[in-house]
Amino acid sequence: MELKEIRHEIDKIDTEIIGLLSKRAELVIKAGNLKKDEQGVRDPKRVEQVINKVKSKAAEVGLDPDIAEKIYRTIISCFIDRELKEFKSE
Repeated sequence: MELKEIRHEIDKIDTEIIGLLSKRAELVIKAGNLKKDEQGVRDPKRVEQVINKVKSKAAEVGLDPDIAEKIYRTIISCFIDRELKEFKSE
C-alpha cells in the first residue's frame, strides 16, 4: 500500500470517528439533562467504569490499552466540560 492510499484510509477513519464523536456528544447532552448536580456530571466512578471497559476492549483488538485510556480520558474530560457548561447555563 502506498503512502497516499494509507493517508486516504486514515482520512476515511477520521471521518467515521468524528461522526461517532458527534453521536456520543448528543447522548452526553441528553444524559447531562437528567443529572441533578455537578457531582453527577463529574461522576468519577462512572469515568473509571468507562476507562476500564475501553482498556479491556482495546486489549481485545490489539490496541495498547494505555493509548486507549489516554484518548478516552481526554474525550471524557472534554465532554464533562461541555456538560458542565450546559448544566451551569440552565
